[in-house]
Amino acid sequence: MDHMVLEVGLAIALIALAGLLSAKLRFSVVPFYILVGMAVGPHAFHWGNLDFRFIESAELIEFMGRIGVLFLLFYLGLEFSVGRLIKSGKSIVIGGSIYIAINFTLGLMIGIFSGFPVAETLIVAGITTISSSAIVAKVLVDLRRTANPETEMILGIIMFEDVFLAVYISILSGLVLSGSSSLGGVLLSAVIALGFMLLVIIVGRKAVPLLNKVLNIRSNELFALVIFAALFLLAGFAETIHVAEAIGALLVGLVLAETEHRERIEHLILPFRDFFGALFFFSFGLTIVPSELGGAVWLSLIAVVITLLGNFIAGMLAGRSAGLSTKASSNIGLTIVSRGEFSIILANMGKAGGLAAFIQPFAALYVLILAILGPLLTKESKHVYNFLNKIFKFKDYKEKKPVKPKLKDESASG
Repeated sequence: MDHMVLEVGLAIALIALAGLLSAKLRFSVVPFYILVGMAVGPHAFHWGNLDFRFIESAELIEFMGRIGVLFLLFYLGLEFSVGRLIKSGKSIVIGGSIYIAINFTLGLMIGIFSGFPVAETLIVAGITTISSSAIVAKVLVDLRRTANPETEMILGIIMFEDVFLAVYISILSGLVLSGSSSLGGVLLSAVIALGFMLLVIIVGRKAVPLLNKVLNIRSNELFALVIFAALFLLAGFAETIHVAEAIGALLVGLVLAETEHRERIEHLILPFRDFFGALFFFSFGLTIVPSELGGAVWLSLIAVVITLLGNFIAGMLAGRSAGLSTKASSNIGLTIVSRGEFSIILANMGKAGGLAAFIQPFAALYVLILAILGPLLTKESKHVYNFLNKIFKFKDYKEKKPVKPKLKDESASG
């Protein structure tokens, strides 16, 4: 522990260099943060006190990365609102069901046609189904798309995925880790996850007048402490009832977005979002060992192609079910194609359950490719849509007029 501060400083320096390079190339910063994390880690070298293996500081960097996910989703919630979410409730359920059904079915097909056992097939299906909340949030904010008409559906699908994930992890932990699964336990997990989200949304909206008074604090120090306390307490409580802590953070943002203090909170959170968010993607890269990726190349590439196809179709169907234009619908599938933290969690569950050794390198390479392609496809979604439209001649629907963006973030790097 003698050189903990030096190691963290070295990590931040590497992240800064990656950010400068991405800005120079005018490319999304997310892949650069992940790649620089991959370049170092346990397999890297050390020179005197400069230890690029990050052995002593790995746990601290990982924890700060988790905080980064909370700030990313909290900020995204601030740019949205509970009111907009409630108005889109029915379309979100339909769109989320379409998205999960298509991607989960394709994931099952990958496992079945590859001849995997049942447990491995279910793990692979989960890995290929769940989007990365952190990457999606980062890209939406960086590209200033939080006010776009399709963003309601994108956020709704992210929340819908979390309910699915709560149920699915309950099933898999029973099958993979203990060899059995209780139907009652699975249903209880689903009810708790859904009930918690609905409770926060409903109670939070009714409590807006009270929150306006409580947050009327002149001291910036006390104001920050109150906001941070609410964020970490609710996100932490969500985790204790098996709802992703990131979704808890999103819910806090959604509620506070309704208050008259929204802009002040945004100004407060912005630097924390950028700093800790960068650490999340770097720490994610640290978990990927390049030398272990070779054996899963072909399976990962096949899964990536299938996921890209499935996401685009699912996005088009989900968007059209909500009355969005064809172009906006295509943006849904291109935006939520990134895979990340949840896929790695499922892969780690497979390892803990003693399943086939290919799962972790497959998940790492699959996630890495889509973590790079996702931001790129989102940024170039207009060109991708125009290219595909020339081929498939999509039926043109009237575009909904987007709400004027309220972002004033000068740190966007997308």
